[in-house]
Amino acid sequence: MLNIFNGKSALPKYMLAPPANGEVQTLTVTKDVSTFCGDTRVGADEWQTTVVRPYVAGAILRDIKLDQARYNSLIALQDKLHQNLARQRTLVAIGTHDLDTLQGPFTYEALPPKDISFVPLNQSKKMNGEELMEHYANDSHIGRYLHIIRDFPVYPVIHDANRTVCSLPPIINGNHSKISVNTRNIFIEMTATDKTKLDICMNVLVTMFSEYCEDPFTVEPMEVISEHNNQSRQSPDLTPRETEAEISYINSCCGLELSADQICKMLGRMCYNARPSKSSKDLIDVGIPPTRADVLHQCDIMEDVAIAYGFNNLPRAVPLNSYTVAEPLKINKLGDIIRETSASAGWSEVMPLILCSHDENFAWLNHKDDGTTAVRLANPKTAEYQIVRTTLLPGLLKSIRENKHHSLPLKIFEVSDVAFKDLSKERKSRNERHFAAAYCGKSSGFEIVHGLMDRVMLILQSAFITSKEGKPASDNGFASYWIEEAADPLFFEGHAATIHVRIKGEEKIIGIFGILHPTVLERFEIKYPVSTLELNAEVFL
Repeated sequence: MLNIFNGKSALPKYMLAPPANGEVQTLTVTKDVSTFCGDTRVGADEWQTTVVRPYVAGAILRDIKLDQARYNSLIALQDKLHQNLARQRTLVAIGTHDLDTLQGPFTYEALPPKDISFVPLNQSKKMNGEELMEHYANDSHIGRYLHIIRDFPVYPVIHDANRTVCSLPPIINGNHSKISVNTRNIFIEMTATDKTKLDICMNVLVTMFSEYCEDPFTVEPMEVISEHNNQSRQSPDLTPRETEAEISYINSCCGLELSADQICKMLGRMCYNARPSKSSKDLIDVGIPPTRADVLHQCDIMEDVAIAYGFNNLPRAVPLNSYTVAEPLKINKLGDIIRETSASAGWSEVMPLILCSHDENFAWLNHKDDGTTAVRLANPKTAEYQIVRTTLLPGLLKSIRENKHHSLPLKIFEVSDVAFKDLSKERKSRNERHFAAAYCGKSSGFEIVHGLMDRVMLILQSAFITSKEGKPASDNGFASYWIEEAADPLFFEGHAATIHVRIKGEEKIIGIFGILHPTVLERFEIKYPVSTLELNAEVFL
């Protein structure tokens, strides 16, 4: 593709080429599959559902030349398609086979699990459908796909003319037709629940690897025959998609004055087949190759023109229609002030993840979850990411744990968001911008954390008052704060204090600091005393 962009190679012309004998291989969808896949009604005597793979397609790559790098690339491309476009094989499942080990024509059937028997890929023991499900139940790779068809009374299966099982989609291929670097003819079959995704995946796979065929960029099509409606179609369809793009639109977006011929030349570098339109001087006809399923609108074509022209070569100009003055959000500006103050005092900023486990947020901090505080994930992938944190402390303590090899003391801080349930909000939750710091050393460092808190409060124009001075009657436009002893199981008894502020006549508790309890340090595997500070910064907005 880089040679095409640089004008050193011509555009590839993807073609469908029938076999030399003229007999196109067929893939027949039997009536039981169409019945099984084509209706959502459940009768008394038969299962009918749309859940299991109603669409199928096939293609053949003849006289392909593979080496280890190309073979690895083929397997990697299948995996990428499965994980992304195919949505973990729920939308599309891809099977590649050594055609020389099989005999056409092929059939796509739906059979009870006990009637399906074959040796799965990279296995030596023959299994039926039920045994296969049990065998792969705990497999870290295949096991994640079993749920797609496990609970149905029949499974989709592809056979060749000798009743050899090619694959049990979307689970696994048969070992009989396993491909290798020595494979010369590849049979590609795909089953799907989404026809659009099926066509895209098939086109991507065959166009990418038809380059390595003896006759480059040629693909042997297959005839897909549907018995239930007596219809058939050819697969794949490599016909370029025809569309139009406006020259004026492209030039106005890019700030250029290109002619139709110049734009067509630019698009040629991006693998389009473009030509000036005969219907209008402001239009160009564009043939979108089968490799570009991402092109949906003329804005995509405009972007490719800009890429071919060179983003750095586009003219730069000041917008004439509107002038705006940007400024930071107040909450972000406040956070930057706290960051700069903490960093100037010799503390290092950390940025841990906003998700954590439920235990890290509650039990490990000697706190209990009342069920109305934390926002839970409905389907957490791991135990480490179960909830959105309600405090910054777990992230700071894990950062200390993972940096034990650094010399002491460790002085770290974070300014970031936490989240709480809030049923009064439309989204049923709210964010709060918090500031937290942790000191880990051979001594507790309580007075050092206290000093950081005093410095931050001074920068935020909040004056400290003692119990002897009493609380002032008015704040004269400035905030005032004081501390009071606190009893919190997170900290050593008698070694913690809450932070109180008085802003515009209103008193609030905005945070707490102290020396952490040894049980907390033990759970986070920290061997030295730690003092922490956390406060809600939003009250100063």
